[in-house]
Amino acid sequence: MTLGELVVAYFQYPAIIAYLVLAAAAIGGAVWRPGPLLPSIAAIMISIMVYPLVWYVLHRWVLHSRWMFKVPLLAATWKRIHYDHHQDPNHLEVLFGALHTTLPPIVLMTVPLGYALGGFGTACAAFAAGLLTTCFYEFCHCIQHLSYKPRFKFLVDMKARHMAHHFHDETGNFGITNFFWDKLFGTFYERIERSRKSETVFNLGYTPEIAELYPAVARLSGGVATGHPRQRHHR
Repeated sequence: MTLGELVVAYFQYPAIIAYLVLAAAAIGGAVWRPGPLLPSIAAIMISIMVYPLVWYVLHRWVLHSRWMFKVPLLAATWKRIHYDHHQDPNHLEVLFGALHTTLPPIVLMTVPLGYALGGFGTACAAFAAGLLTTCFYEFCHCIQHLSYKPRFKFLVDMKARHMAHHFHDETGNFGITNFFWDKLFGTFYERIERSRKSETVFNLGYTPEIAELYPAVARLSGGVATGHPRQRHHR
């Protein structure tokens, strides 16, 4: 895949278009009723800087939790936002998060902060920053999962660590573009450091045995898939 093909695939996904439209609207709101300059800059910077921590917390303790599939009302959400992604990490249709699950955290992370610092305009600026940061994260996510070979070393390293999370051991490397919090909380690893592959890297612990107790995800998935996704597709 070339860089141009990667960009085309990225912009074909409706969620990205939605983020950009909402970001444009938020920027319009910030221009229409601008907040104080310094508080607005502070809100934008804080929104960008806190993003890796928010993602780490949600990815590690929500998406990789083993309680969501036990709750019938949340089973379908967990299946869509993360189980399907780990079942087939290179499947474009489930590569991006669903808007009804991504937008609320972005709003909660940015809008109250911006409003507290400078009112309506600053809240709009912070929201726009959160949306555009999400677009950047999702573009990096495309680089990591699609058949594009990055040239820059930092992108090569980023992709290797995220691929290890998906194909070797899902209990580490929860970051996407930033692994600072993994290093701080002891979940960062290089693949060579873990010789044994996780048995739950593709099912996140939702095994056939667990599915008998909590069948909602299995019913929605038409059963419980096992083994490497490439091997499953060639059966």
